[in-house]
Amino acid sequence: MRYYIYAFIVLLLDQATKWLIVSRLERGESRSVIGDFFQITSHRNTGAAFGILPNQRWFFLVITVFVVVGVIWYLQKMRKEGKKLLPFALSLLLGGAFGNFIDRALFGEVVDFLDFHFRFSFFGIPVNYPFPIFNVADSAIVVGVALIFVDSLISWRQETKQNAANKLESGDSQS
Repeated sequence: MRYYIYAFIVLLLDQATKWLIVSRLERGESRSVIGDFFQITSHRNTGAAFGILPNQRWFFLVITVFVVVGVIWYLQKMRKEGKKLLPFALSLLLGGAFGNFIDRALFGEVVDFLDFHFRFSFFGIPVNYPFPIFNVADSAIVVGVALIFVDSLISWRQETKQNAANKLESGDSQS
């Protein structure tokens, strides 16, 4: 149950921050947080991450329904396994997916506002990279997917150690 609470917290944070942006900034308006590096910029995205597949609202709505149903099913299945990292990662994914789903369903676009610009010199060559604008839901999804990857690595390592221990055990019993 607590993992659904985590997902709900992500959803509330996402929707509250988006509401603040929509109610206090005009589209395209920016406010500096840390100079030119980090700004709050009111932006709308009709596509997926980084603006790919623009204007595919129904596609994303259908895909998100499948993702949400799959995550809920998997969280229910995992209740008895005692794992903590994977269900937490899935709760972040669930809250983020549902947050962006609400935007797409109600408005046909997602409110983005976290705007980072990376400026540095690489071997004397100036680099100016404006990172795609994103939101709290996107952050939760990315962190959730990263934690799923970390959990997979941890599980793989544990299985490798267990297999090695089993081989040693079976080798000792055959001698």
